[in-house]
Amino acid sequence: MEQAKQKSRSEIPQEYKWNLEDIFPHDQAWEEEYTKAEKLLVQATEFQGRLGESAETLLACFAWVDEIGQRVGEIYTYARMRRDEDNRESHYQALTDRAGTLSVRVGSALAFVVPEILSLPDGKLQEFRQANAQLALYDHALDDILRKREHVLSPAEEKLLAEMGEIADGPSTIFGMANNADLKFPTIKDEKGAEVELTKGNYIQFMESEDRRVRQEAFETFYATYQKQINTWAATLNSNIKGDAFFAKARRYPSAIESSLNADKVPLTVYHSLIETVREFLPELHRYVKLRKKAMGLDELHMYDIYVPVVSEVKMNIPYTQAVEMCLAGLKPLGLDYGEVLEKGFNSHWIDVYENEGKTSGAYSWGTYGSHPYVLLNHQDTLDSMFTIAHEMGHSLHTYYSNQTQPHIYAGYTIFVAEVASTLNEGLVMNHLLNTTEDPKLLAYLLNHYLEQFRGTVFRQTMFAEFEMKTHAMVEAGEALTADLLSSIYLKLNEDYYGPDVVMDPQIAIEWARIPHFYNAFYVYKYATGFSAATALGRKILEEGEPAVKSYLEFLSSGSSDYPIELLRKAGVDMETPLPVREALQVFKGLLDRLETLL
Repeated sequence: MEQAKQKSRSEIPQEYKWNLEDIFPHDQAWEEEYTKAEKLLVQATEFQGRLGESAETLLACFAWVDEIGQRVGEIYTYARMRRDEDNRESHYQALTDRAGTLSVRVGSALAFVVPEILSLPDGKLQEFRQANAQLALYDHALDDILRKREHVLSPAEEKLLAEMGEIADGPSTIFGMANNADLKFPTIKDEKGAEVELTKGNYIQFMESEDRRVRQEAFETFYATYQKQINTWAATLNSNIKGDAFFAKARRYPSAIESSLNADKVPLTVYHSLIETVREFLPELHRYVKLRKKAMGLDELHMYDIYVPVVSEVKMNIPYTQAVEMCLAGLKPLGLDYGEVLEKGFNSHWIDVYENEGKTSGAYSWGTYGSHPYVLLNHQDTLDSMFTIAHEMGHSLHTYYSNQTQPHIYAGYTIFVAEVASTLNEGLVMNHLLNTTEDPKLLAYLLNHYLEQFRGTVFRQTMFAEFEMKTHAMVEAGEALTADLLSSIYLKLNEDYYGPDVVMDPQIAIEWARIPHFYNAFYVYKYATGFSAATALGRKILEEGEPAVKSYLEFLSSGSSDYPIELLRKAGVDMETPLPVREALQVFKGLLDRLETLL
């Protein structure tokens, strides 16, 4: 277990911290870049009202948009990642706030570009594209603009919406500060009876404890803390969903979900098909839950019994350095080049490893076009944390390959494809462990863990996706989402997904209050679709070798140069059919069959 008290940032050895100086060597350099970006903003007047003059003017405008976008990306990323090191630091709170304000100002300054392009006379844009070959770089971007024509407003309206961005981010910002900086949990007694501070970082570790008293105490204490502000959490989430509904309506979309999916050109049928296919396999999840209850020898299986491994005799304490070696070994099927970049990331301060006071919880991969990727971890020496490393480095190498190959405008990629890169890494590492493990108990432990990945990534995230769909539909129908209503919706979904063999502890009804992803709506379903696509691509890599690896690295290098559905189709997976999700859940069924023979 963790120490009784979290370490301060200064107590973490330097070798386990990321090096943000690779973005800006010091805060003064950040200030200088901020000033340059402000000066670039003024150039908006040089282009506004003139995009129809010539192909050269349009090209120059695109170059300006690209430059300011890259600069502001660096400004915001550095400030926010500095703040994430310790959210209590007022200096970096201020820098992040200034960077956010600058981002809104940039959005406002750029608001004329798309409406003005769309207002060009018929044929004018095509004439420009033929007149200047350099505009070919922006072909996909221009096609995407034209595709969204009916949802783009007048320049004045676009400017107004852009200026509302900071206000619209309010609920998410408030939730983040309350959840990361202000929320304090009491202490609980660990397995030895010692008082230990409960944190979001060690909560799951407590939930995996073999001591049921510890699990129950952590569970009840954790949610009792959120319960104290339950009406505030509800008001914050309700406000966020209202914002989603407002922006969708303003842009003439039938619903917030259609607005969100259209950004990636993902058909609504993909979302609905995911939910329908996962619900089709809920009997398999119920079978898994029943096996868990039997294997643990419990008369009643509670929600705080779901995370603990069913094979109690196995202990996997995996220090960070060992976790890195396991990832490197498991990802060898991706080839020498991938392995070299991976090692470079581990050895070059890309990663901020350990939890400290005030540090943002969870894990992410981020970075800027001009620097290398970065990974935030809160490593706990568990198997889960090892897989988190594999997951986040999947994102980071996706970023690395895209940045190396694509121009800035296409270097970023959507979440829809991002989750493929991360979960494919997890699948390959797990496959390596399953193939090299001979001890039946350890094998059962790993099978259980893999089943948990399915439960957490496919079933649970799809349940979240249903929650988002239902709550947004209610707000769009004019209903107010109170704490009681949110909790009743969430509880019913848990009952559906987990089935009759789990006691629905009342605390689980308020789990929605702690989920950060709900402040970025219609995001979580991509974990489930990404896991499914990754399962298919991982199989191809293991079965076909070099040709599949080459195709996969091309996929990683594609950024956003095409729509995500098309990028995956080129890589060999068609997400417009239920097949990838169904195939992934057949793998779940096979793993479950295999585990049953060992327990």
